[in-house]
Amino acid sequence: KPSSAASDVYKRQPMSSPPLIVIDTNVVLDLFIFSDTQARPLRTALEAGQFSWMATESMRTELERVLAYTHLLPRMAFYRLQAQDVLDAFDRHCRIVPVAPSVPVVCKDRDDQKFIDLAVQHRSLLLSKDRAVLKLRRRLEKLGVHTAPALAMLPGYAAPAAVSYTHLTLPTKA
Repeated sequence: KPSSAASDVYKRQPMSSPPLIVIDTNVVLDLFIFSDTQARPLRTALEAGQFSWMATESMRTELERVLAYTHLLPRMAFYRLQAQDVLDAFDRHCRIVPVAPSVPVVCKDRDDQKFIDLAVQHRSLLLSKDRAVLKLRRRLEKLGVHTAPALAMLPGYAAPAAVSYTHLTLPTKA
């Protein structure tokens, strides 16, 4: 029988609405620069409109700032990308929403708090590779937020061939 906490993530919205998702900047880099294998299912799902990705203007500003880091420039050049290409992809797939109010779960990394606040406000999925965020996983689950570093690690994720992102198949106990 599916865990009710995990299934709540996918039952919050009407059947016609894709699940809400908040994506940390490092995962955005994996999506649009590094073509990380763990990010590919998410990119496919975003391109198909199977998730509703939310971000705030400050999240976009953070991405713009990070794209100017000198250690990223050679990698972007390797993939023949400019910062604007990544920002255009962000804008194409993401919906800008108002800043969320602060929540009682506080992250040690203050730069990541905005992702947590937004995910909790909307009881959405939260993809982050940040250890400080991932350490809060259990506390966030109590607030209706499931957190993982990649889509494949979220509760209810099925193999790409069998997945229906709007009605994910949840694991059952044997």
